[in-house]
Amino acid sequence: MREARMDGLRTVRGLALALAVWFLPGAVAAQTSAEVRADAAVRDRVNGGTVGVISGGVDGTYVRIASDLAAVLDNREQLRVLPILGKGSLRNLTDILYLRGVDVGIVQSDVLAYAQREKLFPTIDKRVRYIAKLYNEEFHLLAGRDIGGVKDLAGRKVNFDVAGSGTEMTASLLFDRLGVAVERTSFDQALALEKLKSGEIAALAYVAGKPARLFRDAGNAGGDGAGGAGGLHFLPIPAEADLLDTYLPSQLGHDDYPGLIPDGQSVGTVAVGAVMAVYNWEEDNDRHRKVAAFTRALFDNFEEFRKPPRHAKWREVNLAAQVPGWTRFGAAERWLDTHKTD
Repeated sequence: MREARMDGLRTVRGLALALAVWFLPGAVAAQTSAEVRADAAVRDRVNGGTVGVISGGVDGTYVRIASDLAAVLDNREQLRVLPILGKGSLRNLTDILYLRGVDVGIVQSDVLAYAQREKLFPTIDKRVRYIAKLYNEEFHLLAGRDIGGVKDLAGRKVNFDVAGSGTEMTASLLFDRLGVAVERTSFDQALALEKLKSGEIAALAYVAGKPARLFRDAGNAGGDGAGGAGGLHFLPIPAEADLLDTYLPSQLGHDDYPGLIPDGQSVGTVAVGAVMAVYNWEEDNDRHRKVAAFTRALFDNFEEFRKPPRHAKWREVNLAAQVPGWTRFGAAERWLDTHKTD
């Protein structure tokens, strides 16, 4: 009997609930629709002004540059810069092409030439543009006493840094274009320096802005440029036309490395630029409009990046500098044309 009453109560409650839903669908639907519209408006507003910038590792310069972009350019919901940790220039280029949420990437300038040589992405030269060249990083080639020039490294062990690094990519391109076949090793740089001192390898390559900390204690502590007991010295990189299609001429001097380069002397090399790259969207695309707004904000506020506490590398940036082998993003080109000075 009691079970029958319980069943009856459940039936009444079920009917009451059904009637409530039957007579109030408009109110429920209206509330849900309003919430959906409100959420959509917030989502569009937040994403409409957000620019994702893929940078570098947590200890590198690229992520500091991206952090400065956020600090200077964030303007409530009109523009928000979202720094993202990256995993090297080649991976950053891949992310610019394919990863949702990545609008801008900081890469080495030779990544485009490397991707073309390896045929990694079809028509890559038409799909990627650059906003600005940032700063230079020099190619260092340190060798032992018995190596007089780059050609002497043929068939010898040369360290290209760890697999996937920017140095590996640059060294691969350089030795290929110079026509010098070497035996590659992939030690981390600190270990490679020790192996160079002991004679286990003939040279090491390293891409870094001068003066690089790695070479601080590599030469003669007296600062006479004698290279220490191992006779370590930098090899000059010939400024051949094929190299200058991608790289910029540069020099290493005594002031940079007093223990490795004698006073009054210098060693010619090449430099690879850090580049702010973007996907080449069609101009009527929302992604293009967003990146164009970011570009204008960057250029309009550029003097703020030269002031403390922003990274010192900003003071090396020339917004009008061109990058060999790259095509500039249209919005950046138009800004520069408009602000040309006589």
